[in-house]
Amino acid sequence: MTKFKTGVCWLIAAFFIFAGIMHFVQDDMFAAIVPPLLPFPKLIVWVTGVMEIILAIMIVIPKYRQRAGTLFAPYLLAVLPANIYMAMAGIPLGETAASPTALWVRVALQFPLIVLIWWASRTPERDHPISKSSRR
Repeated sequence: MTKFKTGVCWLIAAFFIFAGIMHFVQDDMFAAIVPPLLPFPKLIVWVTGVMEIILAIMIVIPKYRQRAGTLFAPYLLAVLPANIYMAMAGIPLGETAASPTALWVRVALQFPLIVLIWWASRTPERDHPISKSSRR
């Protein structure tokens, strides 16, 4: 794992720990973007907050880094409907009004974020412990 990738993992962790904490500090704001067809929006917000914090911690622990990178993708796809609903309904980001373009850019950024997390969490094949043992 390169130092650069490790640094990216720490930045991802800081972002998601902050976001996870905000799920509890501003749970009403996050509950507002849960699509109305889903029950118990605050519970969903709290569970996703815990998940973000756990995944953030996992991505900085080398033993769990790849697993975290793998789990982040379905997690981010699972919360994508909330971001889409937010953009469709024009729900502001907290107290800050956002343009429709900004809200849709936020949706589109989920996909590069998934790719970035996947890339940062992968160990190059030559450094992977399993591939080292199989070459002996």
